[in-house]
Amino acid sequence: MARARAAGHALGDALRRILCISAHPDDNEFTIGGSVARWAREGRHVTFCLVTTGGAGVNEHTPSSDGLIPIRERETHAAARILGVKDVVFLGYVDGTLEPTLAMRRDLTRVIRRARPDVVVCSDPTVRFYGNEYMNHPDHRAAASAALDAVFPSAETGAIFPELLAEGLKPHKVKQVFIAGALDPDVFVDISRTLGAKVRALKAHRSQVGKGEWVEQLLTAWAVRDGKRGGGLRHAEAFKRMVLG
Repeated sequence: MARARAAGHALGDALRRILCISAHPDDNEFTIGGSVARWAREGRHVTFCLVTTGGAGVNEHTPSSDGLIPIRERETHAAARILGVKDVVFLGYVDGTLEPTLAMRRDLTRVIRRARPDVVVCSDPTVRFYGNEYMNHPDHRAAASAALDAVFPSAETGAIFPELLAEGLKPHKVKQVFIAGALDPDVFVDISRTLGAKVRALKAHRSQVGKGEWVEQLLTAWAVRDGKRGGGLRHAEAFKRMVLG
């Protein structure tokens, strides 16, 4: 008898609008691009919100930050088209020095009330280290912390940031939050059919990955790892899911 194929998590039909908040232009492509492409192919409206424009993203491929911001904006829009993302929002904060301030929480609350998502996706602000090889970027933690505080309580509470009411932005309650990079994930999205789009989207960030010869191998290894964690999926992305009552 053939072995039953593992089934990954599928979003409910009522969850139509998804907002993905990250610190840098390529963060989503590294972490959640396969899920984003899948959700877009399912006909859901996906919005990217980038807190910075990545102006500090210098490396062996881009040794100078001169003129980098418009390049990273163009790369982000190109990657978004590959994934099927409908809208891209840049908040314009300075790359490399983020703090989870009230101003940032207000700006993210504004984005949530405008986009009115059913689901918000962000990273895990509580993780400082991944293994013994990677220290989580402080911008990642700051953006995620402000994003979660914007989801609750700010976005759904009219008395918080009343100036947003004067802008015509009514309170909005997010139904679910998907946290990427959590050490204890409980939801695994099957990206076997969209891993290729994730690879192409990350390669669109040429200022960061160069020709990207290593991109497919790295993203595939991560997807295989999370597929195994998800109970036998071929390729997956892992999340901790919050269902907000």
